[in-house]
Amino acid sequence: MPGKIVIRPSGERGHANHGWLDTHHTFSFASYYDHQYDGFGRLRVLNEDIVQPKTGFGTHPHREYEIFSYIISGELEHRDSMGNVEILKRGDLQLTVAGTGITHSEYNQNPSLPVHFLQIWVKPDNPRLTPEYHTKNFSDKQKLNSVLHIISPVDSLDENTIGIHSDFHFYASLLEPEQSVVYKANGEQDDERKIYIHNTGTGGVIKVNEETVLNEGDGAFVTEIKGSEELVFESVGDKTAEFVIIDLA
Repeated sequence: MPGKIVIRPSGERGHANHGWLDTHHTFSFASYYDHQYDGFGRLRVLNEDIVQPKTGFGTHPHREYEIFSYIISGELEHRDSMGNVEILKRGDLQLTVAGTGITHSEYNQNPSLPVHFLQIWVKPDNPRLTPEYHTKNFSDKQKLNSVLHIISPVDSLDENTIGIHSDFHFYASLLEPEQSVVYKANGEQDDERKIYIHNTGTGGVIKVNEETVLNEGDGAFVTEIKGSEELVFESVGDKTAEFVIIDLA
């Protein structure tokens, strides 16, 4: 099968527990630095965060990057300098084009339940974009035993996804035990692609291309894969596996 797959084990990610925030970093971030993991193509940050009730990230600035949050469980309140205020829940995806500069806060207002989400930063083709804010809900039903397209390049004009200013695609799947799905890489037949897979921390186990097993929190870098080549995902645990796929130039 196509593609060279290298596992990023969950336990080898950067990790910090601040009490209010338990966070794992796939790439160098904040006080965690590893020269081997400074990014992957346009993908710069993939943090898996758990924020405790009535706490969160206070108002802080961003610029240039396109930043999005994929909610796994709980509620995340977003406020920004563009006037957006929204409480995000499971299935919601929020994308902010920081561009020339914004400030925002992300807070768990729930009095008793933590919020669990992925925070992902992408380098756009143009770092001086006008700031934007987008949200859309993608239900569990849409993801069940399939691969759901969630983010795609703005020039693809796909009204079912959220647009991003880069050759970057984001997908999610909920795969029940013993079920499998086939994923076909983006691009033309001879296009070189990079793919990153992340198995969210929800207890499921997936196998990629019949040999690479990813437990909860594990990721995998896929290189040496071209447009239209396929990856096969199988749920091999006793729980439904939730995982995301990032496909980029």
